[in-house]
Amino acid sequence: QVQLVESGGGLVQPGGSLTLSCVASGSEFIYPINWYRQAPGKLLEWVASVTHVGTTSYLDSVKGRFTISRDNTASTVYLQMNSLKPEDTAVYYCHAYWARDYWGQGTQVTVSS
Repeated sequence: QVQLVESGGGLVQPGGSLTLSCVASGSEFIYPINWYRQAPGKLLEWVASVTHVGTTSYLDSVKGRFTISRDNTASTVYLQMNSLKPEDTAVYYCHAYWARDYWGQGTQVTVSS
């Protein structure tokens, strides 16, 4: 069993920054973690991933603006989001696959002036 809890969302102006956190519990923290997002009226979209050893990958539209990282000692993954745009507005979800899919409850990010 894996439990994932996100935090760090909020309202930010265009060009601003936010850092999301995903704290995992319930199992040894050796699985990759993914961030997804879902904007109003749109499909769920993969944003970024980080493996246990720190290998990262990103959606093209966030490359150079978002940074995913993990602290294995704290069982936490971070998504640092810079130069935010209105089109980044969405509910952001933390996800893991460890024998089955696990999802966090989501955290709202709103980019608006």
